[in-house]
Amino acid sequence: MAEETALGRPQDKLVLVVDDDESVRELLEFLVRKEGFKVQTASDGEEGINKIQKLLPDIVLLDLMLPRYGGFEILRQLQQGDTSKIPIIIVTGRYTDRTTAEMIRQESNVVDFLEKPVKANILTMSLHKILKTAAPTMKPAADPE
Repeated sequence: MAEETALGRPQDKLVLVVDDDESVRELLEFLVRKEGFKVQTASDGEEGINKIQKLLPDIVLLDLMLPRYGGFEILRQLQQGDTSKIPIIIVTGRYTDRTTAEMIRQESNVVDFLEKPVKANILTMSLHKILKTAAPTMKPAADPE
């Protein structure tokens, strides 16, 4: 029971979705919002970098193939300064062989690697685990009155 109360509230966490595919971005935004998180989006690498530096989100869902700065450049840029501790979940539709995927996972700020199409339950479980939040379906212990 004590562990449940230690979990944070999703509405206190900001998730930034960076993806150039509008339908994927909208789907990810919907899934994240449904879990109770605050959400911001960016449609290309430059907008993503600017929003990350300005908003300092709690976590970033990052596509690798982006116009105006690719995901790899963003990963490297975020490893410095105030953004170095922001966890990043890579969400990619690009075929990635095991060696490349492992190289990406070794980046200091990458905490998970998901391939498109993203399975909603895998994404939401990962977000709650990394951000140490309770899923909306989890009922907190009732206060005795």
